[in-house]
Amino acid sequence: MTTRVADVVQVQAQASDVESLHDRGVTWVEFKPMPDVACSIDFGLRKFPDFGLLSGTVRGVRHEHARRDSGDGDDDFSFHMNLRGLSLVTGRRGETTLRDGDAMLLSYSVSRTIDRPQLVDHRVIRLSRALLSPLVRNIDDATLRRIPRGTGMLRLLRNYVDAVFEDPALASPQMRRLVAAQLCDLVAVTLGATRDAIAVAEGRGIRAARLRAIKGDIEAHLSASDLSPSAVAKRHQISDSYIRKLFESEGTSFSQFVLGRRLERARRMLTDPGWPQRSIASIAFDAGFGDLSYFNRTFRHFYGLKPSEMRRAMMP
Repeated sequence: MTTRVADVVQVQAQASDVESLHDRGVTWVEFKPMPDVACSIDFGLRKFPDFGLLSGTVRGVRHEHARRDSGDGDDDFSFHMNLRGLSLVTGRRGETTLRDGDAMLLSYSVSRTIDRPQLVDHRVIRLSRALLSPLVRNIDDATLRRIPRGTGMLRLLRNYVDAVFEDPALASPQMRRLVAAQLCDLVAVTLGATRDAIAVAEGRGIRAARLRAIKGDIEAHLSASDLSPSAVAKRHQISDSYIRKLFESEGTSFSQFVLGRRLERARRMLTDPGWPQRSIASIAFDAGFGDLSYFNRTFRHFYGLKPSEMRRAMMP
């Protein structure tokens, strides 16, 4: 079964149904059920002219790709991140096992087979050769080699893929081109980018991915009383000053961003019809405000209404 939400294609298939996906143009490669094991696919796909993303799980599936001399010019790369489970890759270098956190660069111009007998949670990035190859020395030599967990930008890359996967901003061709370049930066640094490419990546792909990761961290810790540049920097193993510079590059500050997100969280709770009896003080504290007077003052300044007035205005 395939369903589409915006431009995200959700793919769910079991047993022999997985074999028709490639013929129907749903997937980039062919899948076949492995014998004597349960077979299922459950992942999302986003396909664009600039790049492609896959996020989800497979089980009991053989992923086959045979080089075809069809003259269609399909020499793109795919970067596979094996988050959980075992993937057995067979190609010109023999058999390689990808374990939790490992990754591998594959080329669509090179044959390979990947067996995943048990459940594997993975992410795949499809990138054009024209964009990626200038950034990496001898890029074809980097294909079909296991990239151990913790190498280069792997963790940051995974977080960035998850952050942009359902981003509606990718409907814009300009945003897609920017994200494709940023993904290339992160993959290239992980593989071994040229000196010039590293310099570009530091100011483009790495910066964008770190900022996304930090904003996601802030969202996850909005109610924490100790939410500070130091606390976030420690979790991401970077410096406080680097975090400040990232926000300055967007014309704001860490504290301004946190305040805006806390106010927005409070506004959503105040206008949620499912919580009409919840006190404003409780909402303020859950949103991360330790001082009710400060919350009331900043909320009115930001939205032009007191919290109580906002609630009354939105309730039937």
